Amino acid sequence: MAKTKLFDNWTWNRKLPEPFDDVSIEQRSKTHYSKYCMTPAKLATLHSAVLSAILSAMELNMDDSSEEKGAFGEQGDLMDIAEYPSRTGEIHVVVYQKQTGKFIAGCYDDVNQMPKPYVLKEDKNTGTALFFALIRKAMMDEEFSEEYNLLLEEKKAGFPDLQKAAKSAYILCDNLYRRIENASDLAEAGIPVVIPTTGNIQPFTPITLNKGTYHPSTVLYGKFKVLKPDETKRRKSRKKIRREDFVGKFAFAEREFSSSEMLLIPKLPDWYVIPNEVVSICRHAKETTESRRPMRNFLLRGRAGTGKTEGTKAIAAGLGLPYLHLTCSANTEIFDLLGQMLPVLDKPDRKLGEYPTFDDIRMDTATAYYKLTGEYQEDVTEDEVYKKLLETIEEKAAKTNDHKTEQRFQYVDSPLVQAMKKGYLIEIQEPTVISNPGVLVGLNSLLDTCSSVVLPTGERVERHPDTVVVITTNNDYEGCHALNQSVLSRMDFILDMAEPDTNTLVERVSKITGFEERNKISIMAKIVHSIQQHCRMNMIDDGCCGVRELISWVQSYMICGDMMEAAKYTILPSVSADEENREEIITTCLDPVLNP
Repeated sequence: MAKTKLFDNWTWNRKLPEPFDDVSIEQRSKTHYSKYCMTPAKLATLHSAVLSAILSAMELNMDDSSEEKGAFGEQGDLMDIAEYPSRTGEIHVVVYQKQTGKFIAGCYDDVNQMPKPYVLKEDKNTGTALFFALIRKAMMDEEFSEEYNLLLEEKKAGFPDLQKAAKSAYILCDNLYRRIENASDLAEAGIPVVIPTTGNIQPFTPITLNKGTYHPSTVLYGKFKVLKPDETKRRKSRKKIRREDFVGKFAFAEREFSSSEMLLIPKLPDWYVIPNEVVSICRHAKETTESRRPMRNFLLRGRAGTGKTEGTKAIAAGLGLPYLHLTCSANTEIFDLLGQMLPVLDKPDRKLGEYPTFDDIRMDTATAYYKLTGEYQEDVTEDEVYKKLLETIEEKAAKTNDHKTEQRFQYVDSPLVQAMKKGYLIEIQEPTVISNPGVLVGLNSLLDTCSSVVLPTGERVERHPDTVVVITTNNDYEGCHALNQSVLSRMDFILDMAEPDTNTLVERVSKITGFEERNKISIMAKIVHSIQQHCRMNMIDDGCCGVRELISWVQSYMICGDMMEAAKYTILPSVSADEENREEIITTCLDPVLNP
């Protein structure tokens, strides 16, 4: 009995596809078989579903412009994706997870409706679509690739010599059969396949389809009708943008800034690769300056580590504007975005210089907290430091001021208001975590170009025409809410930030960490990408795995010299708090690469 249901007894009894259904063709051969046939009695058998899949793949090779011949692609390094045009008129969509050997599949009568289940059974589905999805993996073998090309030439010529074609067919069927059945014994040559004993292939779910969990990042052949390619993942060769051609080249006008303002204009780090998308935003902002409605509001969306904040700083550098930022929290209210009331000391405090300034708090929160308390906390928030500053000032005032003197307060502008007044770039970070959805709506008057807002003090703040607002957010993480439509409608340019490709990632991490062995960084970067895909496929969303985790992993590896050990200190604890999830990630994503 076969080890996998793909080769159940009934599958060998099906009629062979043309031209191998010719009476001159024997189903079995004792003279033509693959190099993986290790049994004493050498024998190869033609298999209907295997041959049908191979011939369909050849049709696609011969004309991949047709929308009726299916499509084949891959999603990163982990998955092969195929759309097979069944003889029943359905489109059979298959995702093959190369490391686990598992399939996800569905049958579409209508691409706009949910698919029917794919059931491998004699009176249901034949398995041809599953073999079709395995062709890419099969072609990695030299023997399979050579015989495939020989059979392809015969097919192009119209099969003038059936016996010659049959020779290649025997070897191809036997090659695929042996590599699947004996996968565990053939190392890299093996093709792992896992199919439930019921024959019910794991189906697509509405949530995975709606979220776009499966999509070909690379289209190899044909045109996909169901799983649309992810355009943000398609990587074209990019011309490297030189700093001297970018920094300050998109200024709206010649402006003179003070020395303190000049310090707020970001300096791009050596490791930063300027994305084309950042240049595009700068161009849009610059070239619409003279229009009646210049583009000044931008939204950057993306997962952690995709470079939203670094991209925003790069935009400020390209525009030559001072950069400020404002980080939102669940408890952020409209007055937090506009400013705060702080006490005024009646008597000068000789040690006032010991207090951190608001710029100190924004630029280096942990050091500002240390200055106030003598304790260094890396994860302290700006809100916590502001509160501590108020407490410290009040305690000092209570000791030094006359208690009969009434305490006075002054209103201090928030970074947002400062940017609006002076024409800076302001980044509003993660506003989707705000519990009250109406908070950002209260800023709509400021998001409207050349409009104004009234502060609690009664002062009316007019928006400087050079002010650029960049909202950076991620809607996929726990605690995030969708942006209000009225806020979205005021965004002039919305960009979904894609994760950096492997080459960009390797260059960036190498320069940040100082680790020069880029081949090892490349291995780790590919594993990080595979972990991300695994988490998306399996709905693991209680952690994160991105650029920051990769940097930590590389740094740990530089210390301990063992990738697996370093992973257990860094990326694995970050990716999930669930031990079973971590063990599965080790088995699926790390072991096949680090312990093959």
